[in-house]
Amino acid sequence: MKRPTMQDIARRAGVTKGAVSFALNGRPGVSEPTRRRILAIAEELGWQPNSAAVALSDGRANAFGLVVDRPARTLGLEPYFMQLISGIQAELSATGTPLLFTVADDQLAEIATYRSWWGRRRVDGVFLVDLRVDDARVPVLEQLGMPTVAIGMPQAAGSLPAVWTDDAAAARTALSHLVGLGHRRIARVAGPEQLLHTRIRTEAFAACAWELGVEYRTVASDYSGEQGAAATRELLLGPRRPTALVYDNDVMAVSGLSAAQGLGLRVPADVSMLAWDDSALCELVHPSLTALSRDIAEHGAHAARVLRQAAGGADCGDLRDPDPVLTLRGSTAAPAGEDQD
Repeated sequence: MKRPTMQDIARRAGVTKGAVSFALNGRPGVSEPTRRRILAIAEELGWQPNSAAVALSDGRANAFGLVVDRPARTLGLEPYFMQLISGIQAELSATGTPLLFTVADDQLAEIATYRSWWGRRRVDGVFLVDLRVDDARVPVLEQLGMPTVAIGMPQAAGSLPAVWTDDAAAARTALSHLVGLGHRRIARVAGPEQLLHTRIRTEAFAACAWELGVEYRTVASDYSGEQGAAATRELLLGPRRPTALVYDNDVMAVSGLSAAQGLGLRVPADVSMLAWDDSALCELVHPSLTALSRDIAEHGAHAARVLRQAAGGADCGDLRDPDPVLTLRGSTAAPAGEDQD
């Protein structure tokens, strides 16, 4: 069936199309009984305003956008993004505002999408994720004047408002916990090196390890379970095997746990493991994984509120959400006596 039109309503009501327009837009020109009859017929037919026409009339699309430049195979498996999007959507749904979501092949394609959306009035603003060092997207969005909220550290967001948590503080929390248990050889399976939060975590881990006098190394990966497992095997089969491993996401941590057990190592007796960003995955494995926990859905909801304010013309500042806290489970413990030196 075709979508009902204003002409269909006019035909059913026995009035002109102009009268239907007056009634649906709350304008004078029709009597109150006629207005009520037209509105009732519109509801019966399931009529909805054409979003493109609305955008042309008032300059608003009444929608927000999110573009993600990550491989779809890793994006679909990572609970972080699912939780973030659920929080954004829950906040937007309260006002009936849809979220346009797409995956880009690379940063150039992502920028092209922003230009297209803004030029065609498809969105009133966008969420910017996965901030990079010297991020090329930021000056483009500033030049476009498109309302944008960066979900990440403010130092890479330029003049755009940022909703963020302190990755450096969380890194110190994780490392202090392991050092407090007695670990002196600690390694980390990091995310992509081009991401700003990866660099911040790496620098914070290195500085904290130096202050605490422990041996630390990091291996970069792409957040996937495959690379998480491969990096785990590389670290555990290499010289001076670490007694504790930290993973930059839960997917890699779960795969790393399986890889360690496949090598015949016991967790946490032979090696402790800690995941960044908690999820149900961390509780479904044995032993369950100690993790840095935060309310990611609420983080997304906060970003949606700030973007709505920015799209409405408000001058929005940065918003810092609470730092992640450590949730202790069965994957971390003191190292065996012979491994402490």
